[in-house]
Amino acid sequence: MCLVVIGRRIRSDYPLVLATNRDEFFDRPAASARFWPGNQDILAGWDERSGGTWAGVSRSGRLAVLTNIRDPKGFRPSAASRGHLVREFLQGRQDIAGYMRCLISTAHAYNSFNLLFGWLDELYCFASRGKRLCRLGPGIHGLSNGLINEPWPKVQRGVHGLSRLLHRREPPGQEELFSLLADDRQAEPNQLPDTGMGPEWERFLSPVFIRGREYGTRNATLLLLDASGRVHFRERRFSRQDHARGAPRVWSAPETVYTLTPPSPPGDGTCGAGGILPACRGSTW
Repeated sequence: MCLVVIGRRIRSDYPLVLATNRDEFFDRPAASARFWPGNQDILAGWDERSGGTWAGVSRSGRLAVLTNIRDPKGFRPSAASRGHLVREFLQGRQDIAGYMRCLISTAHAYNSFNLLFGWLDELYCFASRGKRLCRLGPGIHGLSNGLINEPWPKVQRGVHGLSRLLHRREPPGQEELFSLLADDRQAEPNQLPDTGMGPEWERFLSPVFIRGREYGTRNATLLLLDASGRVHFRERRFSRQDHARGAPRVWSAPETVYTLTPPSPPGDGTCGAGGILPACRGSTW
């Protein structure tokens, strides 16, 4: 997963709006989002190679989204699959504080990652680099393969686009949100981050929607929580053939569309592992 933009408590009609793109090699097999055959509580995709997932939500109101932290020099092929982190949180029954303690103590077993997790109305972000943990405060947040709200070009474009949709009078349209995720413009060389990939790869990876032959955006997913507590989940999946034909304007698989109503989440937004966590403010750039 390479881009997540989130609007929290900007609008009363949609207190949570999340839009995300997953980027991956086309030869890595994965199933589209669905309620898992072995666990009908969980709505998520499925990584058929390692048995995890990149993003999902449960009927009980748990939500988790993963992005890798780009770190080519520190990458370990033998590390555990980061997709297990999302799976374990969605399947787990630990409270937030217990899960945080487990996450901090086991982060070293994985290659570098960011994990957004929590309940629909109380989200946290953990970065394994430096073991940074914060609550997501009200506002608009962006996350790619750096740290939360780090101003990479794709993060800035996503945040600005979501801000425009959430601060107008009309509610955000789902097709408008998909259009935000379909931005395939590459950043200018002087705007690129330096993550050790080299200028050519940095520019190839810089769009919101990555178009490629071997690697590119595989999934675009929307998750909206409305004022009545219903979750609207919608996913589009892109194949290698879709990219060859001009994705993101075309896609092969039928859309995944679900609506579910989780119960009210427990807790009061506090973390028993250390009191009330500092809030990560929404982006202002």
